[in-house]
Amino acid sequence: MFHRTCLALTVALGALAAGTLPAAQATSRTPGISQGSAPSAKAVIKNTAGKNIGFLRIDHRPGDKSRLTVTVAGLRAGYHGFHVHAKGVCDPGAIDPVTRSPFASAGPHFTIPPVAHSGHSGDLPNLLVAADGTGEATVVTDRFRVAQLFDADGSSVVVHALPDNHSNIPDRYSHQGPPSGVGPDAETLKAGDSGGRVACGVITRNQ
Repeated sequence: MFHRTCLALTVALGALAAGTLPAAQATSRTPGISQGSAPSAKAVIKNTAGKNIGFLRIDHRPGDKSRLTVTVAGLRAGYHGFHVHAKGVCDPGAIDPVTRSPFASAGPHFTIPPVAHSGHSGDLPNLLVAADGTGEATVVTDRFRVAQLFDADGSSVVVHALPDNHSNIPDRYSHQGPPSGVGPDAETLKAGDSGGRVACGVITRNQ
């Protein structure tokens, strides 16, 4: 199932890049998943130039879980932070005044309390991109359900420039901060030191 899903998404990505398949059509079907039987969502992931570089599909799974299947192309090789963010707006011209990162419009990580970094509902494993710039991954999470992504301001998926350390800072690494002076600082707690945002996709209902 996984290989067929990734193959279908990879073919769709190639067709979209060639201009032969509309984005909405490219993500409307995934082999082996019954359409309309359960909530599902999708996102077309775009870089700062507005180019489509990937697709995400989110499906409801038994036990109130969600399965995310993503495929990307045209990214730097290596690990990238990969998160669901709190707002459904992907504006590359919205620059964070502190980090100078684009896509500030997507807001912070999507969160259903508790709000500690390790508890961010939108935190996902890092996305590994191969030397040719492509990456594929499937992950199942119980931290949110598909319907919860469609709150008042929606949600989005963001790819970061660097890997997320998921706030995993051993005590032997210290910083200047109260009260103990050890462990993750505020920036690490906020985004896992995953760097700037390089791509973003608004999550929409899959019709």
